[in-house]
Amino acid sequence: MQDNKSDRQIKRGLILEGGAMRGMFTSGILDVFLEKGISFDGAVGVSAGATFGCNFKSRQAGRAIRYNKRFSHDWRYCSVRSLILTGDLYGASFCYDEIPNKLDPFDYESYRANPMEFYCVASDCNTGKPVYKKLESCDKDELTWMRASASMPLASGIVKIDGYSLLDGGMTDSVPLRFFEGLGYNRNVVILTQPRDFRKEASSLMWLMKLALAKYPEAVNAMRRRPEVYNEEVADVFAKADRGELLVICPERSLGISRTEKDTGELQRVYDEGRRVAAARLDEVRTFLEEQEQ
Repeated sequence: MQDNKSDRQIKRGLILEGGAMRGMFTSGILDVFLEKGISFDGAVGVSAGATFGCNFKSRQAGRAIRYNKRFSHDWRYCSVRSLILTGDLYGASFCYDEIPNKLDPFDYESYRANPMEFYCVASDCNTGKPVYKKLESCDKDELTWMRASASMPLASGIVKIDGYSLLDGGMTDSVPLRFFEGLGYNRNVVILTQPRDFRKEASSLMWLMKLALAKYPEAVNAMRRRPEVYNEEVADVFAKADRGELLVICPERSLGISRTEKDTGELQRVYDEGRRVAAARLDEVRTFLEEQEQ
């Protein structure tokens, strides 16, 4: 029987790389998408891609840049003091309770009402494999999964939930395009926070990773393999983009921002760059998402 591609359901997916405060670039793009009515059937975020990207599902344009600037110098948000006192550079209670529930409320109702699926990626320290979690409500347990997705090794404690011991999703699947393709998403926009010519190199802190994760050898192996896995994933993304199978948005050059940047001017600069890039490519994005299968 001949396969009629025109009958195939189009599922529009959004894939969000992490990168800590490089995520301000992604936030700028997503806010433009919100303001201009660009929508997707599903999104998957890794680390900062999840913690900032969830505001796209809750339709809260401007929230990520707002609270990051407001609390960038608050020791409870991100500091060595927090790391010493709580075991997390980014304070878990402050970031995942105080801010969303009291200081800059997250719109849980809008999040749940939005039919767009939203997933985050974390890394299983026992297996060294990625774990994908669908976040339907962003309740307390799901926020814990989101925290796990953004828990950078050496800067965070291991997050234990649902029988897993978890750390940052970027350790095992920084750009989960293949995961989304496996779910049937076939019209994908990938947002990266590094330029096209970036290549990840081995970490100079592997010796410290071995010590910190001595009880989790598979997690250490995942970190050792990370540059190879990441570079292969990004090569796959751009190969498919060059064939017109997906659309990729990334910085034109290195964003030049620290992963733990506190300077509000720098946060705003990178956010504004995301907005600029999104505005320049808005027509291209619309055309890509609205195209029908041939």
